[in-house]
Order: sequence, then C-alpha cells, then structure tokens
Amino acid sequence: MQTVTLAEARSKALLASHGLEIADERIVDSSPAAVAAAQAMGMPVVVKLNGDRIAHKTERGLVRLNLSTPDAVREAADALLAAATPDDGEVDLIVARQVRGHRELIAGLVRDPQLGPAVMLGIGGIFAEAIADVAFRLVPLSRLDALELIEDLATQKLLGEFRGEPAIDREKLADVLLALSACGEQHPEVVSIDVNPLIVCDGVPIAVDALVEVEVAR
Repeated sequence: MQTVTLAEARSKALLASHGLEIADERIVDSSPAAVAAAQAMGMPVVVKLNGDRIAHKTERGLVRLNLSTPDAVREAADALLAAATPDDGEVDLIVARQVRGHRELIAGLVRDPQLGPAVMLGIGGIFAEAIADVAFRLVPLSRLDALELIEDLATQKLLGEFRGEPAIDREKLADVLLALSACGEQHPEVVSIDVNPLIVCDGVPIAVDALVEVEVAR
C-alpha cells in the first residue's frame, strides 16, 4: 500500500459529499474559461493550479489572490498553466470566490493505528503558532460530541464576536466536524484530511482549501 494525496478539487468534492460547506468555485481548463467563471461568480476571485500531483501550491506560487478584473484573472490563469511541469501530470484551474474574514480555523482528520480516526479542530491563521490551540475527538462524532469538541478549545474568545463580526455559528462549525467524521468513518482508505483554512465569514466557517490523503494499492 502507498499513500497518495488527492487533488484539491477531488478532495473538496469528497468532503462536500459528506456535507462540508465549500467556497463557491469552478474547475476550468483555460484562461478564457477562467475569466468567464470569475465573471459569473463575481470578483474578486482566487485562481489556483489544480492536479493530482500538486499538493503544496503556496510554496510553488501556484495560488493567485484578490483578482478583481478580467485581465488580472486572464494573466493569472495563463501564468499558472505555464508554471505546470511534466511531473505535475494533467492540470486544470480552480477559480474560487475570494472569501474574507478576520478569523481562520483549521480542521481535519488523523488516523491512529491503535485508536482509529479522530477529528481535529484548532485555531488557525496568524494565531496558530502563537496559541497552538488544538483539540481532538475520536470518530464517530455525534452532534453533542462535535459541540463539545468546539468547547474543548481554550481560546473561546476568538469564537465569540470579533472585530465587528458576529460570533461563530457553532452549529455550522459542528456540521464541519460531523462531515469530517462521516468521511473518516465511511472511507477507511482515508489516512488524513487537512481543511486549512476554514475562513469565518459573517460567523460561518467556509472551507477554502482541503487535501485528503488516501491509502491505495501499489
């Protein structure tokens, strides 16, 4: 067996099938299609290079943010497609609505050889390293388990009203955790899930990036 990382689009599709709320996005294969998608969903948008062999986009500069005009989207799409290497295999583009918020969370799933899968929730963004606030619960989660996992975070003030934004909707956040639990329970081949970041927009946590690792036969 070997562990492989699903492309971002495939990872999100799997998680969305279990109820995870994903930022509005389109998968396209050319710069004209990227412009059309951006105009359809409304700018500003984010454009990313997507492919089964592309896991760490930020380190390679494969993410372009805050694109507010058709020309900016076209230039970003052309540059990203040109940056693909033969090792990346088949690629396309993700055009996603730019989600804005002052708070970020991280969520995911890890699979322990002895204990099995566990759902993780933590404080993300600029506070992540300074606070190192992370909590875990074993799968399967009930809604009560998910709400208690949220309560397990030490930094509860960041979950309340913050910089003019409403408090985080805990029921919506519990939905995220239940989606991760369901995915881990129903897909034993899933080794790990990384949803980072979950951007809190008007109190609602929205997944803007996700990667799923699965174990497959060699």
